[in-house]
Amino acid sequence: MTVGAGHHEPVVDGLAEVWSSFAAACAGIGAAQWDLPTDCPGWTVRDQLAHVIGVERMVMGDGPPPPLEVMPDHVRNEFGALNEPWIAARRATPGPDVLAEFATVTGRRLRELRALPPEAFDVVGWSPVGEVPHREFLVTRVLDCWAHEQDVRRALGRPGGRDGAGEAAVLDRCATTMAYVVGKRVAPPDGTVVRFEVVGALGRPVPVVVDGGRGVVAPDGGPDRPTVTLTTDQETFWRLGFGRVDAGTVLASGRVRVDGDALLGRRVLESMAFMG
Repeated sequence: MTVGAGHHEPVVDGLAEVWSSFAAACAGIGAAQWDLPTDCPGWTVRDQLAHVIGVERMVMGDGPPPPLEVMPDHVRNEFGALNEPWIAARRATPGPDVLAEFATVTGRRLRELRALPPEAFDVVGWSPVGEVPHREFLVTRVLDCWAHEQDVRRALGRPGGRDGAGEAAVLDRCATTMAYVVGKRVAPPDGTVVRFEVVGALGRPVPVVVDGGRGVVAPDGGPDRPTVTLTTDQETFWRLGFGRVDAGTVLASGRVRVDGDALLGRRVLESMAFMG
């Protein structure tokens, strides 16, 4: 993708990186592969690209397709209902044409972003995580697009796109959200310490301490003796957080090791999904 020169904003570089990798994952695949199911219920490989196209076109102010009379069962929220017509409108479109539209739309979006003045990235507006600066909204686009790229790569058996800007953003979001997962969803007694040991090139410890009914990620590594330690690779960690795999599957496969309070560990794993 070729974009115009202008203000350098790292999050825009992250988008360019992820979108380029996403396009590469779909390049040259066969006709039947476009219809392969992915980890997102109801969505095929083609649908994943159409999802990104729809979101970016909505952000750029393009008019939406006609609304659907009946929403499919996999649509579970208002944003999904807004996005689904963009996907449905492309289900009969040949995959290579959808890929070409993806390249055109993301290229246009990158040009727009590269042309923005520095202060535009500080303007507060809507995002899936609340009112935040535009820069933070773009981080949500990096992590969302990367997760969908990985859905596609898994469906196609084409691994790649790992350990870059997209995965870093996803792991950061998962790590910070574990305080909410432990403190509010699981809600164990004060003094409980849940330590996630995430292994990999971008891995890190995530020690969550419960105090005053709230979970807090301890900046100093937390107490030496956690109530439970959950050790897993970074892919399993983010897939649990993004609802791509369930606790029973990862425990049965040995992708997570639980040391300490096994019952608490199971409850945490069952509560980790915060995106889907």
